[in-house]
Amino acid sequence: MDPTGAGVDTDVRRRIPRTDAVLRDPRLLRAAARLGTERVKSAVHRAQQRARDGAVPPDAVADTAVSLLPESAGGLRPVINATGVLLHTNLGRAPLSVAARQAVHEAAGPTDVELDLRTGVRARRGRTALAALRAAVPAAGAAHVVNNGAAALVLAATALAAGREIVVSRGEMVEIGDGFRLPDLLVSTGARLREVGTTNRTTAADYAEAVGPETAFVLKVHPSNFRITGFTRAATVAELAPLGVPVVVDIGSGLLAPHPVLPEEPDARTQLAAGAALVTASGDKLLGGPQCGLLLGREDLIGTLSRHPLARALRVDKLTLAALEATLTGPPAPTVEALGAAPEPLRRRAERLAALLGADGVDARAVPSEATVGGGGAPGVTLPSAALSLPERYALPLRTGPVPVVGRLEAGRCLLDLRAVPAADDERLAEAVRAVEGR
Repeated sequence: MDPTGAGVDTDVRRRIPRTDAVLRDPRLLRAAARLGTERVKSAVHRAQQRARDGAVPPDAVADTAVSLLPESAGGLRPVINATGVLLHTNLGRAPLSVAARQAVHEAAGPTDVELDLRTGVRARRGRTALAALRAAVPAAGAAHVVNNGAAALVLAATALAAGREIVVSRGEMVEIGDGFRLPDLLVSTGARLREVGTTNRTTAADYAEAVGPETAFVLKVHPSNFRITGFTRAATVAELAPLGVPVVVDIGSGLLAPHPVLPEEPDARTQLAAGAALVTASGDKLLGGPQCGLLLGREDLIGTLSRHPLARALRVDKLTLAALEATLTGPPAPTVEALGAAPEPLRRRAERLAALLGADGVDARAVPSEATVGGGGAPGVTLPSAALSLPERYALPLRTGPVPVVGRLEAGRCLLDLRAVPAADDERLAEAVRAVEGR
């Protein structure tokens, strides 16, 4: 560069368009409406600096600014989940149904979330979503919703057991993920834990011997992220219901009714029918809805929970309520469809994709695969699936491409499992693979 600033460098700087002129580009005007003026202006300034540095020609400033802008104002990027894990925690667990997404869109503006439009007075918050939840689980006398599954259990322990005892099996003192442990969570509420039984065997008699005047409730926790086999014994809800104290059951994965694919996974309907006073669960797992915590059970207990001061801190927003209701009343959620997908159509999809990409010169093969539920649900259960097998080197560029695709590495190949990929996304998946080689 000429230190005097004379010559061609000076000429280049003079030809760099002014900010206001660049901002009049129709593409940037549309982007400003989508992303905000300041964000677009920042992209223009960065593009102008690139022109000053000689990285791009002056007449490419507008094009460069457009290329620097994201598709949306949010930082989260939609991805195609081809991992073979239906409820992948790192990918946000359950994808919302089209109906739930539409409900969120409609609820984004002012809504009647806490207003009776007929009378013009305040109404119960989320009443239609709660009614839909009760309709889905008729055995529940009442329902309440908080912001996640752990919060549901925390609210129950705080409202019902602060300063008192919770009787729980040693075999159910689980770590729920990311280093958080159930005992620590419960103790933080002010409750005391009374551990009974052993890691592998806890009988109804163990609970009965521990129940006393200080007992607030008996807690049953489904060990949803691991499985113990062999010489084991766990007391059932039906065995514990006659003990004279409420039985609270954390089923974890959010299955509201029995499912033929998951016969060993506990569900809310069955646990309440067996005598559970309260069931807690997550909404963003097998239910296929938004992140939230579900509480179902006796009307008096739900009333106590919903009026506790902590309930205000844990309450969900209108978008969650809208998505939850649409999940419960609308067509099957993507998670439900993926769980029930038949292996043969998955195999045909994989073969079709492999043939299409093979014709383009891609080393793509259709192979059998095994998917899992994930999200801390159905440990040990595998689901027959089919995958597109690619060279391992595809994994990183697929994850970082314009349409991120997340697969898994297995035996030196990158597998794109199709069980959690809607058939409507097959073409997007193929285009993402082609883009790796620029085909």
